[in-house]
Amino acid sequence: MKKHTKIILLTVTSVVALFSTEGCTIKSKEQTRQAQSAISSSTKGDKEAIKQKQLGYLKEHEQEIVDFVKAQNSKVESVQIDWDHTQWSDGGLTTPEYYMNVYGGINNIEESSWRVDIPINDDNTLNLDEMYLGSYIRVGGKLFE
Repeated sequence: MKKHTKIILLTVTSVVALFSTEGCTIKSKEQTRQAQSAISSSTKGDKEAIKQKQLGYLKEHEQEIVDFVKAQNSKVESVQIDWDHTQWSDGGLTTPEYYMNVYGGINNIEESSWRVDIPINDDNTLNLDEMYLGSYIRVGGKLFE
């Protein structure tokens, strides 16, 4: 009878311990979800603030972009930047760097286009010294000559 009582007591103790642990685990998971939610929303805000700072920096250095695009072809007399279509992207699998993609047109021609890619450094600063033409200057879909 003593063995039977010990077995029952061990079983009851195990079940109680299991439910106690499950209760703590559930609470812990819920706390983790709340913490992750708070982190992701603050990170999202931080990323947006960084993007706005980068965009502001580019606007301050607009002339460098204009000069760069003009240098691509001697027939480019004026450069228009479409700030509303500026994008942030990564280079993909083979080039994991991040870039700002700046779009615009030339010589006030409506169907003209170009894209300049500007690398973003690890500290979220822009590297204007290494900007390059990501999409050649075009008018009506054809290369501008």
